[in-house]
Amino acid sequence: MRILFVEDDRNLSAAISEQLQKEGYITDCCYDGETALSYALNFEYSYDIILLDRMLPIIDGLTVLKAMRSKQIHTPVLIITGLGELDDKIHGLDCGADDYLVKPFHIKELLARIRALTRRPAEIKEKEILTAYNLMLDSEYRRLTYKGSSVLLTQKEADLITVFMEHPEKTHTRNQLLWKVWGGSTEVEDGNVDNYIHFLRKRLRALGCKAVIKTVYGAGYRLEESDDKKAL
Repeated sequence: MRILFVEDDRNLSAAISEQLQKEGYITDCCYDGETALSYALNFEYSYDIILLDRMLPIIDGLTVLKAMRSKQIHTPVLIITGLGELDDKIHGLDCGADDYLVKPFHIKELLARIRALTRRPAEIKEKEILTAYNLMLDSEYRRLTYKGSSVLLTQKEADLITVFMEHPEKTHTRNQLLWKVWGGSTEVEDGNVDNYIHFLRKRLRALGCKAVIKTVYGAGYRLEESDDKKAL
């Protein structure tokens, strides 16, 4: 597995890349956004995941990320940053990141998140188009559309909405969602499910659709159609 690690702190980059290589990952390192962009946009490298710092010289990390997504490069991206406020996380994920890790962190957590992002559970079946409640999901490009309006999803958002759209009005427990989207990994916190439910609700509101992800108290979550556009 090949990783692109973009971090301007060379000492931190060297320490983490050494740990990644011990785990068997081939790791390419760069230290500014301009170089990162040239690496990320070069299809010859075929990275399995990109670890991307937000605060970079020349070109910032989010600009690199948005440029990748505009070129339809869907390599999983894990943002690593010292900016840990909720709005910072939401902005990073909205720009196309698949996960967000705040410094300082333990190397074991980084490795767990890499495993989670590069593991696609067998339960998530590749389908070109899914439809439910006038929503349409293009799985290949992770594009969610409602009556002509579209939003691009991160990989985990696409995996999660796939579960809901495959079984509309079915209530899914948090553990079921954790298993289907994250492969049942004990290294992933239950709170990740709640966070991604929050992100998906925001996407649905942005589209102005009637479909909502409803909290079924004591049971879990389900996708249903409602006249109330507020997230429940």
